[in-house]
Amino acid sequence: MAGARGIAAAEGAAGRAGSGEGAGARLPLLDVLRGVAILGTLMSNIWIFAAPGAEWGVLTGGAGPAAGSDWSSPAGVAETVFRGLANGKFLAMLTILFGVGLAIQFRSAAKHGQPWPGQYKWRALFLFAEGTVHFVLVFAWDVLMGYAVVAMLVAWLLTRSARAQRATWITMGVLHLTATTLMTVAVVLTSGDESGGSGGGQGGADADAGAVTLYAEGSYAQQILFRLSHAAVLRMEPVISFALLVFLFLLGVRLFRAGAFQDDAAGRRIRRRLAGWGLGIGLPLNAFTLLWGSGFFLLERYLAAPVLAIGYLGLIGMAMDRLRRPDPQPSTLTSAVTVALTSVGRTALSCYVLQNVLAMLACYGLGLGLASHWADRGPWWVMGLWATICLVLVTGASLWLRRFEHGPLETLQKRLLRR
Repeated sequence: MAGARGIAAAEGAAGRAGSGEGAGARLPLLDVLRGVAILGTLMSNIWIFAAPGAEWGVLTGGAGPAAGSDWSSPAGVAETVFRGLANGKFLAMLTILFGVGLAIQFRSAAKHGQPWPGQYKWRALFLFAEGTVHFVLVFAWDVLMGYAVVAMLVAWLLTRSARAQRATWITMGVLHLTATTLMTVAVVLTSGDESGGSGGGQGGADADAGAVTLYAEGSYAQQILFRLSHAAVLRMEPVISFALLVFLFLLGVRLFRAGAFQDDAAGRRIRRRLAGWGLGIGLPLNAFTLLWGSGFFLLERYLAAPVLAIGYLGLIGMAMDRLRRPDPQPSTLTSAVTVALTSVGRTALSCYVLQNVLAMLACYGLGLGLASHWADRGPWWVMGLWATICLVLVTGASLWLRRFEHGPLETLQKRLLRR
């Protein structure tokens, strides 16, 4: 799955409080959470770039984000754990944060007596255009287009009664749970993969040979034309996960309104509950889907992952709560990590696009071609590439914010929308 304003700044205001006298004050936790979500999304997407045949290769048998488990070697264990911690979790977190940003935009409009969705529909349309460009030029599994469509629906839902919003939230959750379960049963019965995982390595022997050659040796123009000609299939994930996206958007709205991101006793209590329930249910559920084989990849990515993402939200929030305590004082390293994540969170749209551009240039034949040159070197180089790109993003974002208030793409968007 890895939105312009939602990814960048959760619609430009997700780092700000939206209630009472706190309106307009930044909520530092949201910046950190966005930073973690952006870097974490790359943890999952990097395997798509590194797979032979890239996005199409993953769909036809390559080693994507959910390539099964391999416990037979240290490299296999490291890869399985790396993938398992990331696959779908941070994308779900990002989706929830987009819902938070939407709630803040709605509250801000109400406070200032502005119509709703009003100007927001232009933001959503602009987001869809941004996603389209990103899909065509960079990454077929872009999330911005799907976010834009869901954002307009949820923006309209926010004008309905609380009862209607709650009914929609529950309905979408039940619909998604039912559909995911039925699809998983169909996959298991069709493949016969009821137990045991496939090796999680970088193998791509079963991937579409033409796609492997295209991304290893083809030109940039050929890759663009390929994405366009296969758009219906490559854009399928937002369709099958539509109910989940709506559910997570509305969950973000509910969490914000409940005060889950506020720096007070109520907020800290909610974060502890999120961590307890999310990790308590999500970790065993994710372990089950990993251990029982690739036939359960839909359950892992679209059911277990969102539950664990809720636990991640709570756990990161609890860590931030501890850092804000006057005693003990955080270490220099801890402070540096917090500042780095905040910088990425404040320039999240720019970082999201840049990380995919860097991964494309590193892995595809139009750049360094690492996906083909290092295909037989195991998972270590992929994890190293992720760490390298993260370091570039953190450094670049920190240096940029020393001179500018917003990231480059965030600034461009503001100017084009005249906001």
